[in-house]
Amino acid sequence: MTLAIHGGTPVRSASWPAWPPPLDPAQRELVTKVLESGLWGATQGGSVVADLTAAFASRSGVPYGVAVGNATLGLFAALRGLGVGRGDEVIVPAYTFVASATAVLLAGAVPVVADVDPVDLHLSPGAVRDAVTGRTAAIMPVHLAGSPADMDPLNDLAARHGLAVVEDAAQAHGATYRDRPVGGLGDAGVYSFQASKAMTAGEGGLIVCRDQAVHERVWSACNVGRAPGGRWYGHPSVGWNLRLTEIQAALLLPWLDRLDEEIERRNAFCAALERELAHVPEVTVVPQPEGTTRDSRHLLMLRLDAGVDREFALAAMAAEGVPLDAGYPPLGTMAALTAEGARAEPCPGAEEAARTVVWVRQAMLMDAPEAAGDVAEALAKVITHCSRERP
Repeated sequence: MTLAIHGGTPVRSASWPAWPPPLDPAQRELVTKVLESGLWGATQGGSVVADLTAAFASRSGVPYGVAVGNATLGLFAALRGLGVGRGDEVIVPAYTFVASATAVLLAGAVPVVADVDPVDLHLSPGAVRDAVTGRTAAIMPVHLAGSPADMDPLNDLAARHGLAVVEDAAQAHGATYRDRPVGGLGDAGVYSFQASKAMTAGEGGLIVCRDQAVHERVWSACNVGRAPGGRWYGHPSVGWNLRLTEIQAALLLPWLDRLDEEIERRNAFCAALERELAHVPEVTVVPQPEGTTRDSRHLLMLRLDAGVDREFALAAMAAEGVPLDAGYPPLGTMAALTAEGARAEPCPGAEEAARTVVWVRQAMLMDAPEAAGDVAEALAKVITHCSRERP
């Protein structure tokens, strides 16, 4: 069968679902209400940011939250609120988005890039143990692709060494670990509302935490150094304007009512694809970490057999109408980070992932489970060709 990249007929000609999806009636009504009120900023007396923050904190199992302009700023503010600053080290995983490290740099601290588990690709407790020094102040596990990191051993390590734990939950809205929601498992958790995420207002983020003193410091960092309940022009600490707007919150608050249904839809697609891939032994689904009780499936990560030409496979899959994503390069290989002082530990797990792992993006996962057959068929077609071409 001729590949589409070589002039053959593509497996799929239909489009995949758009992301973000169209506004639902509740979003349209609330956005219109905010626009007509004129109370667009977070400090003008509107209530939608406050309602969103309270709802997210509650869903995360903690009492406090602060809404911010994006999750990078959220990670920065969380670190500031936990006392992380100049000269400190923060351990981050090697297989993650660059913002996990740049947020540490924003706080004046040093990102220390530690390896991921070679099987599930989440931050390895063993690698963290090896990376801890006398300057380590915090650990930043990432709930990658919607799966919760295995938090118990990471929290145990943090407690043993007196370290803060900041969860990067940017991709994991609604995920649970041992029946507990992510975001509330460490000292602070940060969600993203960037355009690709499971809930989006184009941009945005939200910090959740359980300790009142930490919350007050985070809130101050995000509100130009003001103290909660303090004077408008009183700035007892250094802070920035990192706030989310009422308009953005109006897009997000109604989304919480449909988030669970969308997670179930993505899980149904992933389950169907995993069944279909039983007939394509060169492709396996990256498993969920230990302790996962709900995977929110922001992405589905697939591992290709080491003999498959991944770059050709990505190009050929796109031609078949089933575009996949190459995923992250190892964080420690980014010269811009090392130039700013980041330290990279040996990371063979992340390096192997960068060679063999591809992603099925969220929009594709929102299709009907039957459409998973197109993904599997295209993979089988492309992998068969790669096997024939292998010397």
